[in-house]
Amino acid sequence: MRLDYGLKLELNQKLVMTPQLRQAIAILQLSSLELAEMVEQELLENPVLEMEEKQNEPAETPEEPQDPVAEYFEWAEYLNNGIDPGYRAPAEEKSSLAAFVSSVSTLQEHLEFQMHLTLLDDAARTVGRYLIGCIDDNGYLCGSLAEASESLRVSEAAVEEVLKVIQTFDPPGVGARDLRECLLIQAQQRGIADDLVLAVIDRHLDEVAAGHYKHIADRLNCTPHDIQAAVDIIRTLDPKPGRAFDGGEQPCYIIPDVTIERVNHNYVIIINDNNIPQLTINPYYKRVVRDADSEARKFVEGRINAAVWLIRSIEQRRRTLYNVVETIIDIQRDFFDCGPKHLRPLTMKKVADRLGIHESTVSRAIANKYADTPHGLFSLRAFFSAGIQGVDGENLSAATVKREIKELIGKEDSSQPLSDQAITEILVGKGIGVSRRTVAKYREELGIPSSSKRKRY
Repeated sequence: MRLDYGLKLELNQKLVMTPQLRQAIAILQLSSLELAEMVEQELLENPVLEMEEKQNEPAETPEEPQDPVAEYFEWAEYLNNGIDPGYRAPAEEKSSLAAFVSSVSTLQEHLEFQMHLTLLDDAARTVGRYLIGCIDDNGYLCGSLAEASESLRVSEAAVEEVLKVIQTFDPPGVGARDLRECLLIQAQQRGIADDLVLAVIDRHLDEVAAGHYKHIADRLNCTPHDIQAAVDIIRTLDPKPGRAFDGGEQPCYIIPDVTIERVNHNYVIIINDNNIPQLTINPYYKRVVRDADSEARKFVEGRINAAVWLIRSIEQRRRTLYNVVETIIDIQRDFFDCGPKHLRPLTMKKVADRLGIHESTVSRAIANKYADTPHGLFSLRAFFSAGIQGVDGENLSAATVKREIKELIGKEDSSQPLSDQAITEILVGKGIGVSRRTVAKYREELGIPSSSKRKRY
């Protein structure tokens, strides 16, 4: 066997994910708020980056030098008069509406406040604090009384006695161990003494959820209409009494990344990047590169390259987002002119083919981003939906079909609700060719129960 050595030249292509490319991809899918946070972090970590000053501010005119002592007394008198427009007293911020709305107490704080007004015994307060700490955000008690008794080294009867006191607190039904107990507590506090309502809560909640009113009526020797009336009363109770409290989380506000305004017969796209600092490179480090030694020059060059790539990636994100939104407006012109009912089916591949980019780039460009349109605030993903072929050959979006199904169910006779097959026949009569399985799928996505559960006796 003979082995030969030689050189062979081959040409191939491969994609290498460099750190800079990964950073550009990550920046593309960030929302404006997330990008602003990232830029602020980069300003702290990269010394060559700095915020670009605004150019529209009027230049300050030099003033004549003043006596420092006289100037001090002038500023002291000015501030003591309380007319400084840049100063805001803490009392004013506390009295603002936003501060008042965001200062809602948590469920645990609300319960502990009532406990201090009710339980005077220190031992009972210790048990009460433990039980309140075991109540979840929905208002239900997690864990058993036996576990609480063992942890606190008190009798189970003492724990149960404190729990009964907590169950009288606001909101009604708090501290219950299951749905049945929660509804029974609320019915007792509201003075509901109807035996049929209490019997349905006590023994037939699962059958109520399944809509088996006739079976419940046979078990309780009454009519389905009586069960329907009892269920109507039960539905006025709150199955999750703790959801009225925010759990300590601050309210979240959506700031649109893009604003689309109608001007005459055209639409203007405004990228909302005002909260993103404008970056530039400090010219001092350019001189450092020329004058420093090799090791310092290498470090500074690396920081400058990272800064330049960051600035380019942000600008590339802006251009890509603008182009994608411009293409969406061009394809979904009927939506912007006439409203959501005229939303057309659209895929990311169609937008990508028009722009000459990859489909994943479109997906990242619209991720976590919202657009303020003349018809309201919409997620950019809302403009992309699957299409359904109509009877006349026209394509309809899935959102349009869902809206038709919701309107049909909203207008139906509750004593004879429309079945999925009946809805399918009505839609086909309107020129929307869908199957019964598709109607059932869209109805479930809308959170609408089946016809048997919607029926009223």
